[in-house]
Amino acid sequence: MLKSLSSISTGARRFTAVFGGIALGLGVVALGPASASSSSSSASASSPAAAARWVASWAASPMSGTTGFSNQTVRNIVYTSVGGSSLRVRLSNTFGSAPLVVGAATVGVVLDGAQLVPGTSRHLSFGGKTSVTIPAGAQLLSDPLAMRVQPLEELAVSVYLPDATGPATNHSDAQQNNYIASGNHAGAAAATAYTTTTGSWYYVDGLDVRSSTADGTIVAFGDSITDGHQSLVGSNARWPNYLARRLGALFGNRAPGVVDEGISGNRVLSDSSCFGVSAEARFERDALSQPGVKAVILLEGINDIGFAGDADSGCFAPTNPTVTPAQIEAGYLVLIKMAHAHGVKIYAGTLTPFAGSNPTYGGYDGTAKGEAMREQVNNWIRTSGAFNGVIDFDRATADPYDAQYLNPVYNSGDSLHPDDVGYEAMADTIPLRFVR
Repeated sequence: MLKSLSSISTGARRFTAVFGGIALGLGVVALGPASASSSSSSASASSPAAAARWVASWAASPMSGTTGFSNQTVRNIVYTSVGGSSLRVRLSNTFGSAPLVVGAATVGVVLDGAQLVPGTSRHLSFGGKTSVTIPAGAQLLSDPLAMRVQPLEELAVSVYLPDATGPATNHSDAQQNNYIASGNHAGAAAATAYTTTTGSWYYVDGLDVRSSTADGTIVAFGDSITDGHQSLVGSNARWPNYLARRLGALFGNRAPGVVDEGISGNRVLSDSSCFGVSAEARFERDALSQPGVKAVILLEGINDIGFAGDADSGCFAPTNPTVTPAQIEAGYLVLIKMAHAHGVKIYAGTLTPFAGSNPTYGGYDGTAKGEAMREQVNNWIRTSGAFNGVIDFDRATADPYDAQYLNPVYNSGDSLHPDDVGYEAMADTIPLRFVR
């Protein structure tokens, strides 16, 4: 069955708000911060000024990694939010230590798993060429490709890597099965060669569409709860996916694009070798540089609290056992200032309940100290007036009999991450005036 998903049945799975460049010219569209005029975009989607502009339909935050490839093809399965008359793909060597040779890259419509709908595979070009070298630290947009994209559709972006890549730029916790083949099978519709499955996306961090109707781009920015950790793998059941389906059902082709820039384990204040650079460090790249961005929904800070009680080693380094709510709030103010400087609105989600999560995650997760900090941060979010608005994810997901816990109906089983029903409830609690 062709994988165009307008509704999803619920399911459940599980990680903590853990497992959460330079633009290159080459004759293609350069990457850079969206201007205030383009991001505020409120020229109505039907006005001449808004005709045929780029909006983001899918995205994933790039991260450093350890996996490398050589003479292999990676088939990344991505889920669009809005459709358009043409597309462009952003490839990323953001965390590469050497130039990345891309021998071929294609886009096709998913039939099932790694199998494509016959006849839909199309080659991408970069400055008119089908192969390209991306410098270390850079991202690169493909040339526009005249290919009709449907909303809420699974596409496969296949990247052939002829030479040894070194550690690959990736998005580790995709909540999606992706596929690897030996040799060049970028253009193949058949799944036969794709014998290895991976839970990460590699080298692809954005897909934009050209639309005369879509009402800009909404960026969901956060940690593993935004990344969809514990949602049913392959079901596109992250809360940003539910939001995209909700908006599509209400507004049709006038709905805005919704992209998910969550990283499992990410923190507002600190980088991690496993969980990405901090929210402060990546906000410009991952949120404000999205085409057509007009609003950001921020849900982050629970890992700054939880990880502070962990040992200062490995993925958790550096930890800050003396972190305070005031420091997290100061980090929020940095993001607010950056968003407003770009003419972008920023809405905050309150931090969701995590009592009972300590046996799984340790640190300050689910402890009395961690809970006191969570409540202080949430009180500041609700009362400071610093954000353009507040989405009370905390109250929407809390147990009605004990607000320190997730509602049992929404608990994925780790007492930190919602299940698919919980993610849908989060999407449904977002006021439409924040995203229209």
